[in-house]
Amino acid sequence: MWEWFTENSIWFLSAAAIGITALIFIRNRFGDKIAKLKPEQKNTGRNKIIKRSFLYLIGSLLAVMIAAVVAIILSSEGANAIISTEGIQEWLLEHGIVILVYIIIAYVIFRIVKLVIPRFVIGFVKTRGKGRHSKLWFENRAKTLSGMLTGIIGIIIAVVALFMILPEFNVNIAPLLAGAGVAGIAIGFGAQSLIKDFVCGLFILLEDQFNKGDVVKIAGIAGLVEEVNLRRTVLRDLDGIVHSIPNGQITTASNYTRDWARVNLDISVGYNEDMDHVFAVINKVGKELAEDEYFKELIKTPPQVLRVQNFGDSGIDVRILGDVQPMKQWEVTGELRKRLKKAFDDEGIEIPWPHVKLYFGESQQGNPIACKACSHPNLAGGKFCSNCGGKL
Repeated sequence: MWEWFTENSIWFLSAAAIGITALIFIRNRFGDKIAKLKPEQKNTGRNKIIKRSFLYLIGSLLAVMIAAVVAIILSSEGANAIISTEGIQEWLLEHGIVILVYIIIAYVIFRIVKLVIPRFVIGFVKTRGKGRHSKLWFENRAKTLSGMLTGIIGIIIAVVALFMILPEFNVNIAPLLAGAGVAGIAIGFGAQSLIKDFVCGLFILLEDQFNKGDVVKIAGIAGLVEEVNLRRTVLRDLDGIVHSIPNGQITTASNYTRDWARVNLDISVGYNEDMDHVFAVINKVGKELAEDEYFKELIKTPPQVLRVQNFGDSGIDVRILGDVQPMKQWEVTGELRKRLKKAFDDEGIEIPWPHVKLYFGESQQGNPIACKACSHPNLAGGKFCSNCGGKL
C-alpha cells in the first residue's frame, strides 16, 4: 500500500492541494451567503456543523499532503526521480491526454444535454397538456422537469467520467464498485427517511402535484415554490421566509394556482337592506371590473353573487365567486373589495361592523324613572337604580 502511495504521491499531493483550494473557496462563499441572511433565517446549529465539516475535510487533505511529501522525500530513488521531467512527460503522453479527452467529452455531452433537455421537455409538456392547462402551468412544468432531468443526467455523466478516469491513476475500480454496492445497501437501511424523501419527490414530479413557480400549501406552510427536486421542496412565504421541506413530510399538497384560480369573497350587508338591490349592485361592480382595460385579461368569468351565505351577528353575509387567471386571485379580490366599498357608499348600502343592539321586550310599559341620586334613567317598575344601586 505504501509503495503504491509512494509511486503516486505526486498526484496525491496535487489533488490535495487543489481540494484544499476548492474547499477554502467554497467555505468563503458559504460564509458570505450566511452573512446576507436575516437573523430569523439563520440555522445556527446547522451552520456550525457545516463549518466543522469544512475544517475536518481541510485537515484531512493537509494530512494527505504531508504524507505525500514524506513519501516523496523518503522514496528510494529520491524526490527528483518521482518528479522528474521525463516521468511527467511520459505520464502526460500516456495518461494525461486520455484524461483530458474524457473530461472534454463529458463536458460537451453535458452542454448538449443542457441545451436539448429544455426543448424536449417543452415539446413533451405541450403534447401532454394541450388544451387542458394554462400558459403559466406550461412554463412552471417545463422549468421544473428541465432542472430535475438536467441535474440527474449531469450527476450520471460526472460519475461515469470519474470511473473512466480513475484507472488512468492506476486505481482498480472493481473493488470500488463492489464497495459502493455494499455501502449503498448499508446506507439504504440507515437512511430510510432520505429514501422516503426521494420516492415521495419522484411521485410529486410524476403526478404533477405542483411545480416551480406555483403557490402551494404543504406541511402546514403556504408559499411560492422556489425549488422542487427529488429530496426537498423550497417555499418562500409572504413574509419572505424560505422554508425547506423534505418531500417525505408532504402528505397533502394544496395547489392555489393550477390552471385557474377563483375569487371567493364573503361580504356583509345590514339586515335592513333590500337584498335584490344589493345583488344588483354587486353584479354590476363585478361586470364593470371584468370589462376594465387591465383586469379583463386577468378575469375568466366576472365575479357574481352566488347566494346568501349566512345570517351573521351584525349582518347578512353574501358570497361572491368568479374565476380568474392563476396567481391573480389576490389582486382581483383586493380590487373588487375596493370597488364594492365605493359602490355601497354611493348607493347607501350599509356594511355593518360588530355592535350590540339592546332589546327590552314589548312587556315594558311606562316612561323611564330618573334616579334621584345620579339622575340615571331606569325602566319603569324597577326598585333600584341600575347605575348606582340607590333606591328609586
